[in-house]
Amino acid sequence: MQSISRSLLMLVGTAILSTNALAAEPAACKNVRLGVVNWTDVMATSAMTQVLLDGLGYQTKQTSASQQIIFAGIRDQRLDLFLGYWNPIMTQTITPFIDAGQVKVLDAPSLNDARATLAVPRYLADKGLKTFADIHKFEKELNGKLYGIEPGSGANTQIKAMIAKNQFGLGKFQLVESSEAGMLAAVDRAVRRKEAVVFFGWAPHPMNVNVDLVYLSGSEDALGPDEGRATVWTVTAPDYASRCPNIHQLLTNLTFSAEDESRMMQPLLDHKDALESARQWLKDHPEDKARWLQGVTTLDGQPAAENLKLTAN
Repeated sequence: MQSISRSLLMLVGTAILSTNALAAEPAACKNVRLGVVNWTDVMATSAMTQVLLDGLGYQTKQTSASQQIIFAGIRDQRLDLFLGYWNPIMTQTITPFIDAGQVKVLDAPSLNDARATLAVPRYLADKGLKTFADIHKFEKELNGKLYGIEPGSGANTQIKAMIAKNQFGLGKFQLVESSEAGMLAAVDRAVRRKEAVVFFGWAPHPMNVNVDLVYLSGSEDALGPDEGRATVWTVTAPDYASRCPNIHQLLTNLTFSAEDESRMMQPLLDHKDALESARQWLKDHPEDKARWLQGVTTLDGQPAAENLKLTAN
């Protein structure tokens, strides 16, 4: 009887070990190469992804670059994934890579209530600048400038197209290309001085809380359909789901709301460490942690929720 019991225990133990071995991610998946554009929302979600992956035994390296370089990096097998494909703002940039089968967009968006279009401070809207067609009427007050984001971005490409076609009478305007931080600094200066400024705005972003802004209407789809309403998607190497299914499951689980992302982003704008801010969010929001880790394991196949380590390396 004791011999049978020992045999049963051995069989059960072997089954458990086999299950864990089957659930373990291939060793080639341990190093995760994450492309990041320097937009605060992408930096916040990328930091959350890194904290979760590193806490599960992976080793994540972030590479900051423009969206074109990131998509090319995935194509060239120098990067694995990217959490910041804004549709439709980046669609023109990513489409050649999708058509060539060089990148893969996940089946569902990570954020479905985003928005990205031209915006103005409310005091300027109150003066009559409420639509795209109104911009040229304020050319003198605006010094003929529109404030965009980093060179090469999809948003800037679309704004330049409006200027080139003299759409909305913008033919004499100049696009000021800058980093997100540089653009926001220019907007902040203008708001403090109550000066006219038109800039590329988006949600999620704390700018929606820190600036009393109004998104312009009447875009005629120049910056995307439905007045700039957008979705955000995760992009991976084409075969990443089959090579690293556990990471793919985590990426599938990582969905956000614009309101929550805006709150995640605020510490970064306050110059706090992105990774530490992500760890604090997970400590303060156990329901998010549980949702994101559902069906996910550690690198070596252990249940993620019970084995996630949130201490800094």
